[in-house]
Amino acid sequence: MTLLEQLQAAAENARKGLPAALTIDADGVQYTRNFMPQERLILLGGGTIAQPLCRYAADLGFELVVADDRPSFANHPRFPEAKQIVCDLFPAAIEKIGIRENDYVAVITRGHRYDADCLRELLRGIMPRYLGMIGSKRRTVGLLNMLEEEGFSRADLDRIHTPIGLDIGALTVKEIAISIVAELIAERRRTTDRRSKSSILTAEDIDLPLLETAARGDIPKTLMLVYETSGSTPVKSGSYMVVDANTATAGTIGGGCSESAVMRQAYYLIGTGEHKCVTIDMSNDIAAQEGMVCGGQMKVLLADLGTKKIDIK
Repeated sequence: MTLLEQLQAAAENARKGLPAALTIDADGVQYTRNFMPQERLILLGGGTIAQPLCRYAADLGFELVVADDRPSFANHPRFPEAKQIVCDLFPAAIEKIGIRENDYVAVITRGHRYDADCLRELLRGIMPRYLGMIGSKRRTVGLLNMLEEEGFSRADLDRIHTPIGLDIGALTVKEIAISIVAELIAERRRTTDRRSKSSILTAEDIDLPLLETAARGDIPKTLMLVYETSGSTPVKSGSYMVVDANTATAGTIGGGCSESAVMRQAYYLIGTGEHKCVTIDMSNDIAAQEGMVCGGQMKVLLADLGTKKIDIK
């Protein structure tokens, strides 16, 4: 599949809310730029732990949904980071939210009676990617055994992370929230091959207008993709932009003089069917001119997306 075809497939998936990936070779290494839809974290329970958990998870890019059956707990002043807040009985709230396969769900209600209500509703529907439940090991084991006796699958019950969170010796509310966030990160990265982590580019966001512009085949253009960084750089690996035959640009790889120099090289590649790798060396002097704390390096792939086919996988 050509680079342009990969971008077109990624744009099509992004429109559907599905993940996609772009694979390139640079300096003899295969790099993957993932395009990941924003993941939802659904907090079933708006108690004390939910507040720091909501803040920390929002900082990590999760889309937050909070549900509680108490109006004094299920409100936006209490959870300003939440995109959606549902105030209803937990089974009804779960039905309103609509669980998806790629969701993360934390059952953190005020008691095991409510936990059981949540799990019954969840286990009857689509199993989310991550399902965790708060509580002591003894009490959670008892609850899971009770649900198994009610006819729920032991295999599904065994997929529940309980007690929720990584064991980091957490004691305070904020520490417990951090332990839960740590487990969410572990699940998010679980499918990444440890041996090839260096080839997974950092930026995984989807800027749909930019992606659609890059994927358009009606006007020749060049892709500029940051595939490696070191030191202090203005953008992360995976950042990208395009310049077309009319010198129109979309996206950014950091701005300033360094971007302008690469863009000139990229412009002259349009229509050639060629690609090249360039290194932007931001010395301390250049970094100071561009308002950076210190210098660093960025390696950028320049690849023509014009009328000629180019496959750089």
